[in-house]
Amino acid sequence: MRISLRGTGDGVRISMRLEINRRRWIALLIMLGVLTATGLVTGLWAVIAPESFYDSYPGFGLHWVRADGPYNHHLAADVGAFFLALGAISAAALYYRDSVIARVSGLGWLVFGLPHFLYHAFHRPDALSGLSYGLSLFAALLLPALALAVLLVAPRERFPVPEPAPFTFKFPGRGSTSQR
Repeated sequence: MRISLRGTGDGVRISMRLEINRRRWIALLIMLGVLTATGLVTGLWAVIAPESFYDSYPGFGLHWVRADGPYNHHLAADVGAFFLALGAISAAALYYRDSVIARVSGLGWLVFGLPHFLYHAFHRPDALSGLSYGLSLFAALLLPALALAVLLVAPRERFPVPEPAPFTFKFPGRGSTSQR
């Protein structure tokens, strides 16, 4: 905490600045936002329309899931549920602005994302072009990378604490000359 004192005519103006790393909080909130959006969009798509998810994920003319084997409704819906669960915990961390919940969210994404990435790194579907495979690997690597970043960037303090408002301490008996 930094404390600054400034003399005024009848007292001292006291300002306190807490040593909170605002850049870490901003970075954390951005990363949680990306993970929340990824979890909720992917999860809702796979749960609500698993066959569309299978045929069209991730969209933009790419078909990463369909290239990896036959359609399985149960598997597609379960993947959606996993993404929804991770998106929900990330949304909770974002809503409550709590670094402990953020770390739990990051850990969950890391536990999910690392094996997910390793699977895709060692199982290239024949139906994917080199560019599409490279993009799918990049997207799969992004999840554990963001998760690890959340774990490393989350501030030590649990909540972002607002700085106290400055106040003036007036000395007794030191009013203006017109009051004497």
